[in-house]
Amino acid sequence: MFSCNQTVLLLVDVQGRLARIMHDQASLFKSLELLIKGMQILEVPIIWLEQIPSKLGGTVDEIRLLMDGTGAAPIAKDCFSCCNEPKFMESLTALSRKQLLITGIETHICVFQTTCDLIDKGYDVQVVSDCVSSRTLENKTIGLQRMMQCGARITSVEMALFELMKHARGDHFKKIVSLVK
Repeated sequence: MFSCNQTVLLLVDVQGRLARIMHDQASLFKSLELLIKGMQILEVPIIWLEQIPSKLGGTVDEIRLLMDGTGAAPIAKDCFSCCNEPKFMESLTALSRKQLLITGIETHICVFQTTCDLIDKGYDVQVVSDCVSSRTLENKTIGLQRMMQCGARITSVEMALFELMKHARGDHFKKIVSLVK
């Protein structure tokens, strides 16, 4: 089971026009918003990445505005796997956490390659299924299947939030429940 003091959320490449043509884009953005707000409540660090932002554009406003309040800045990359970007690996290593929740686009490319590389590096990875997408449902489905074959586990926004909270008491619980209602 994941815990708040060992978990990091990865937000991978939710940017530009590409993000706007994802399968079920409205649900993706809503789920990402809930998860990011939940991680902020639970004080779980978020590492935010962008694929060649000079060409693909920055993170979409709906998500960027949530991230602007965290003090985190996006890490630019030009590789599909985040693990091949030294700044990402430095940021992740500095946190000294081994449990990763992965979100972003596209499921079958950057999310898939990052997930498999992180598992190979010894990280415990859960892919948040309602917070990943691809241009087609078929590619999302294939990406999720391949990540499971690599050893990733699949979760959802609510499942992840309640797993991290562990119990139904306190301010965190009240705030999270009001988010998901």
